[in-house]
Amino acid sequence: MIFVEHNNTNPYRNHAIEEFLMSTLNEDCFMLWKNEKCILIGRNQNAYNEINLNYVKEHAIPVVRRITGGGAVFNDAGNFNFTFISCRADENFADFNKFTAPILAALKKLGIQAELSGRNDLTIEGKKFSGNAQCKYKNKVLHHGTLLFAADVSELANALTVNDIKLDSKGIKSVKSRVVNISDFLAFPMSIDEFREYLFNEVLSNTENAERYSITDEDWREIDRITEAKYATWQWNFGTSPQFNLKREKRFAGGIVQAYLEVYKGRIQDVRIYGDFFSEKGVSQLEAALKGLEYNYAVLYTALQDFTMDEHIKNVTLENMLEVLI
Repeated sequence: MIFVEHNNTNPYRNHAIEEFLMSTLNEDCFMLWKNEKCILIGRNQNAYNEINLNYVKEHAIPVVRRITGGGAVFNDAGNFNFTFISCRADENFADFNKFTAPILAALKKLGIQAELSGRNDLTIEGKKFSGNAQCKYKNKVLHHGTLLFAADVSELANALTVNDIKLDSKGIKSVKSRVVNISDFLAFPMSIDEFREYLFNEVLSNTENAERYSITDEDWREIDRITEAKYATWQWNFGTSPQFNLKREKRFAGGIVQAYLEVYKGRIQDVRIYGDFFSEKGVSQLEAALKGLEYNYAVLYTALQDFTMDEHIKNVTLENMLEVLI
């Protein structure tokens, strides 16, 4: 496994680094990285639904869309992120246990009892300190997660707009009551840099055939090209936000699924599917199949019945999808 080391904190560039590593290296990778203050939204999310737009504008907080599914997360100087890239996607996609186990083991050595909870959260005493997400690229799977160490929880709550369905499902009233910092549970004080170094060395020392890798000048040129062409663009991060006359959403085992539909004279003129779900193949094929159809349950069922829904929205069935649509 290659252990990638760098000190970049530009969030647009950091996501370009992940894409570069996934598309060019043919070995398993591990990386720890830190962002300047920003919001990271999931690949399938509607940005305008996930952020407090006025607060984000007032405080000039960048919003960056990931290539992975999952929900929105807040990054600041009090947290960092980890990434695993595996060349065995068929074995490891949607396997959150495999990639979070090294993190949990390192915390256990510090006397912190943490666990994987729900679909993709790491928690301490029932409170979240890490959200995790994945995507698939050819034969590879990329898994990454946040690690709240000493984050500003108040600003996190101000910057994000958390869907009431998520809060209600967990029996809580606000994002503040839902999250916790790792530093609050340490038996002795550590700085975030000390903790980051500790975690890196723990994973390194427990990995066979580990090899350190520093990003080269040639790598940086390609990474910067990806950054400018994709991750730093408004089109990628926000895209167009068409006007819809119908919005529906449901929560399933696979996460929240939202459908925005423009229906005119009984036919679907446009449709967008959003949510915090995970997806191997994306939802654009589903959206294309629905456009122009009569807004009728039987018609939509026929249009979607040949899709393997689990490949497009993990752990969501055709019947679930139709519950959202109509």
